[in-house]
Amino acid sequence: MFPKYDVIVVGAGHAGCEAAHAAAKMGSSVLLCTMNMNTIAQMSCNPAMGGVAKGQIIREIDALGGLSGIISDRSMIQFRMLNRSKGPAMWSPRTQNDRMRFAEEWRLALEYTPNVDFWQEMITGLLVKNGVVCGVRTGIGIEIESKTVVLTNGTFLNGIIHIGEKQFGGGRTGEGAAKGITEQLVALGLEAGRMKTGTPPRVDGRSLDYSKMEEQRGDEKPEKFSYLDSTSPLQTQKSCWITYTNKEVHQTLETGFDRSPMFNGRIQGLGPRYCPSIEDKINRFAERERHQIFVEPEGWNTVEIYVNGFSTSLPEDVQYAALRKIVGFEQAKMFRPGYAIEYDFFPPTQLKLTLETLALPNLYFAGQINGTTGYEEAACQGLMAGINASLRVQEKEPLILKRSEAYIGVLIDDLITKGTEEPYRMFTSRAEFRLSLRQDNADLRLTAIGHALGLASTDRFDKMVSKKTETAKLVNDLKQKKFSPDAINPELERLETATITEKISAEKLLKRPQLGIKELAPLSDELAEYLTKYPTEVIEQAEIQIKYESYLEKEQLMVEKLANMEDFKIPPSFDYVGITALSNEGRQKLHKIRPETLGQASRISGVSPADLSIVTVYLGR
Repeated sequence: MFPKYDVIVVGAGHAGCEAAHAAAKMGSSVLLCTMNMNTIAQMSCNPAMGGVAKGQIIREIDALGGLSGIISDRSMIQFRMLNRSKGPAMWSPRTQNDRMRFAEEWRLALEYTPNVDFWQEMITGLLVKNGVVCGVRTGIGIEIESKTVVLTNGTFLNGIIHIGEKQFGGGRTGEGAAKGITEQLVALGLEAGRMKTGTPPRVDGRSLDYSKMEEQRGDEKPEKFSYLDSTSPLQTQKSCWITYTNKEVHQTLETGFDRSPMFNGRIQGLGPRYCPSIEDKINRFAERERHQIFVEPEGWNTVEIYVNGFSTSLPEDVQYAALRKIVGFEQAKMFRPGYAIEYDFFPPTQLKLTLETLALPNLYFAGQINGTTGYEEAACQGLMAGINASLRVQEKEPLILKRSEAYIGVLIDDLITKGTEEPYRMFTSRAEFRLSLRQDNADLRLTAIGHALGLASTDRFDKMVSKKTETAKLVNDLKQKKFSPDAINPELERLETATITEKISAEKLLKRPQLGIKELAPLSDELAEYLTKYPTEVIEQAEIQIKYESYLEKEQLMVEKLANMEDFKIPPSFDYVGITALSNEGRQKLHKIRPETLGQASRISGVSPADLSIVTVYLGR
């Protein structure tokens, strides 16, 4: 009935979709298995993509040739560049999306991707021969063979939904849990744990009074995620709204604490630190009189509203009573209550940097199964797992992105080296080279890699090369363009920056914090006309490169300094247990995680510099 596939992807969420698309685009035959064809690429939580550090990840996925950026652009209803008031390393694109359109665009994109087949059924186990994974087993007992398997099960593995004292099996509201895989993997020697996440109630937008809320519009000049010209910025945008909880809301919520699964011990798994439930927030921050609520539309035409900031698993009657005490929500009608969901995950220290399991060759994990939270984190893991599964089939070297190359590299290295005890999400602060890893230059960093893999198109590659060439030319021309004191001193005084006594280049002036290209251009008709030849992204790129030149050079020196350690490979079979000179903790941690490079070993908590020196000696350095 089925051929032997190169790659089988289990689960069609954000990770599974990216994995299936990447592997298929690289020439592998792919079977995408999902419990429900109608929920492919479902936005299970908020209808938004990107945000702080997450927007950088979407740009990186796009640069490599993934689809999350393009799909987000096609379905967005609002665009905002967060942190514009800070430096460019902090700028983070974020979109509000039409939930239904997002899922539809992903499904259609996959249907039009050659080499992708679909199968709708629960996968209950893996086919394993001689300790190697070689396919999957379905709920009705069909065995489907493959050369590799990518598991992207999300919150479905033994998922339990909690609403107050009620609990029932499910991977998402209205959908069943997946059983069988965890038990088999544990029997095969993998360690599993439990985590939890939650979602807020959804309400009827027609029942809200927006006049009592603060309107939050999109950017005046909206941008987009994808570097390609196949998508366009929005011409019209839909507003979000902001309101606040109050003491009454908090008191009402507290009446349900005795029935809260979070406080009475029914939930064992740890929840996300950076997206706590409303009951968690009022419990932990009792001194705060109010918390922000973002009122987010679910799409262009639907009246359904996502109540961001009000995630809860309290009884539905308490949720409803508390909601109606929020300003603007006095007449609110609830579509569905919020809930918490508990699910199985596998500590990611059991993986290689390729996202292949150490214990079972040809088996890859991506997304929430690795202990992460967030669409963006899931999508980039899916992309990398799909790429590496395909490369494994083609018997080619795997792709491992370094911490200095991409936020994706930071995320995977953090997971594998440090593990996670709570759902992991990405922040700019986790990236030590964040000045180089900006959202504006993801194409310059990664598109050549994606193109070499056969994932990024030639059009995408040519566009990147053109941007790179034009930026270099503009930077050089700004070094040559000189301004005389007479011409610009009055304007410099007005802008409250030091005047000049001799001719100075545009490049030198741009290094001043008060001056950008938009301030310089009006000072010279010649310069203003010259700049019209360049697209906005090239001008922006040139300005960033000039302003931050010395900082970027310092960062590059750090990268080069650490490169020796990152390039120093440790053989997979290296015997740590036999080296008695290592500290007990160092030996245990190194044996368990099995770092692939000396650089990775140095980032393992509990591995000392002395341990590293000993490993280096034993490796003959």
